[in-house]
Amino acid sequence: MKDSTLSRRSFLKRASWASGAATFPFVSTRNVLGTNERLNIAGIGSGGKGKADLTFCESQNIVALVDIDHQRATEMFEKFPQAKRYKDYRVMFDEMTDKIDAVTISTPDHMHFHPAIRAVHSNKHVFCQKPLTHTVWEARTLTQAAHKAGVATQMGNQGISSPKMRRDAEVVKAGALGEIKEMHCWTNRPGRYWKQGLERPKGNHPVPNHIDWDLWIGCAPWRPYNPAYHPFNWRAYWDFGTGAIGDMGCHLLNLASLTMDIRDPSKIVASGVGQTHETGPTESHIVWDFPDRPGQSAFKFHWYDGGRKPSQDLFPQAAFDTNGILMIGTDDTMLTHYSGGGELMSGRRYRDINAPRILGECEDWHQCHYDDWFNACKGGKTALSSFDKAGPITEVVLLGQVAMRAGTEIEWDASNMKVTNNKKANKYISTEYRKGWEI
Repeated sequence: MKDSTLSRRSFLKRASWASGAATFPFVSTRNVLGTNERLNIAGIGSGGKGKADLTFCESQNIVALVDIDHQRATEMFEKFPQAKRYKDYRVMFDEMTDKIDAVTISTPDHMHFHPAIRAVHSNKHVFCQKPLTHTVWEARTLTQAAHKAGVATQMGNQGISSPKMRRDAEVVKAGALGEIKEMHCWTNRPGRYWKQGLERPKGNHPVPNHIDWDLWIGCAPWRPYNPAYHPFNWRAYWDFGTGAIGDMGCHLLNLASLTMDIRDPSKIVASGVGQTHETGPTESHIVWDFPDRPGQSAFKFHWYDGGRKPSQDLFPQAAFDTNGILMIGTDDTMLTHYSGGGELMSGRRYRDINAPRILGECEDWHQCHYDDWFNACKGGKTALSSFDKAGPITEVVLLGQVAMRAGTEIEWDASNMKVTNNKKANKYISTEYRKGWEI
């Protein structure tokens, strides 16, 4: 159904809604499950990344599968033949709210928030792929709502559960680097994975019979079907994705998430090449300034993508991989990957550092990430990347995108969720939802 009419409620009304006046009733789940009971899980997004997420959930009961493309979801339909099949997650909630305990969300970025907030307000546990949301406002709103509801949450930045990443974090937490002053993260995305620096695709293309294009567009502004978007390259387009930084930023901030209170930067400046009105740049460098706060000194975070990397002089004895993390302290520097396995510039070995095992260990770290969430759903400890952690990380990542789109340095008032030195930049903090999808 073509509909190009957009409706937008005021930001203040949205903020009021986020602080407590929910539009969905809270619905009780089953009684708290025992550790040996299985969760009833609905998979929202069952092809692509959803296939991987659901496979790691196969120890539980997969009772519903949602996907706008039933052809891409065929493998999961066959793997879980007992699960009810849907194209519209809203219909699934209408019919099965009292039959599910939790959902996984593995959709394009622009459609993370709507099913996630529906799940939270239905008192369901949520596993959501990274980045947690498409906008800063959505990240703040979803984080607050999930915290208030008390549901178990986890973002899909699986590298944070890697035993090597946990060990890197324990070494940092033990003080091996001293006070953290700088952090540098880089990725080779978009590169050969998808193209950016594009204009809107042209041409008339019939919608394949197996795709519900209206549901794929969801809350985004309407545009005709084009194979340039689905199933993968939507990542490049502002209306649907969050570019290279959205795709990899939450992964490469794993070490910071485990060791620092990385939230609420004071200012952000971005530079890039090839950005268009439609898509992100082909390469970029973004810098965030984080102020002093109790227990943590001021520091800078540098992001590079599209082949850019920090100066090799920062860690001269090791070649920088295509993706990496460099954490620079007053006493030492660590070079590592998004799933860990770091080394220290001083040459000291981890075994020579008194760094207690405070984060636990696991063997299959991909499976551990999901098991961590299952345990939280069943009354165990909070998951390692719960939305209380993942929400602020997502805000940081998306503020980089705001600065890039604004084209100027931005000063950020986190408490009031607004840019103070460039009012036009505030239009990127939230988004306009298509008629019928308003919040």
